[in-house]
Amino acid sequence: RVLLVTREAAVVERTRALDALQALVVNAPEVLRGRLRHLSSDGLANRCARLRTGPAQSLEQRATIVALRSTARRALACEAEAADLVSALEDIVTQEHPELLAEPGVGVITAAIILNAWSHPGRIRSEAAFAMLAGVAPIPASSGQTVRHRLNRAGDRQLNRALHTIVLSRLQHDAETRAYAARRRAEGRTDREIRRCLKRFTARRLYRLLEDGAQAA
Repeated sequence: RVLLVTREAAVVERTRALDALQALVVNAPEVLRGRLRHLSSDGLANRCARLRTGPAQSLEQRATIVALRSTARRALACEAEAADLVSALEDIVTQEHPELLAEPGVGVITAAIILNAWSHPGRIRSEAAFAMLAGVAPIPASSGQTVRHRLNRAGDRQLNRALHTIVLSRLQHDAETRAYAARRRAEGRTDREIRRCLKRFTARRLYRLLEDGAQAA
């Protein structure tokens, strides 16, 4: 949990530094702005971190370069910090529940979020409770002869976002998931409804995986 929180803070600070860097470029003297304004965010940070001042430059140019370089190095430092924290998280997930990373669409961050929410065997009494915690338990919203379910906005939103990320990845890269989506689409389901069904299935699958893995250990 502490690694996830610290990484998130580093990512937020990196984004803030990149935004400040873009603002500095917009307001920089034309001699600098013309060289930097077409670069991507990553390219801009790397380029600005190497800028140097010189005696032939105006006071405004030197001050702007110092600001650009300082801001770029802060963004790069936050990026490196986040990468180190991801490595630490990967070590923990691999040690505790390597089966999570073997699941399609599950990366280090989503696995860590899921593991943090689940915590330990027996904490969450059932897969239905885990789905409710994740905000993916279906909520009836039927009207007349129409039977449907609506979006559940409750629960752990970080866990819900992790499941959403996994489902989107599977819809892009997993053949079984794509076949399921095509079949449900042919039945008249909307893409939003299909994603909700997949998130509920994914929550069930991962809960069982964690509980069974803990019992086997």
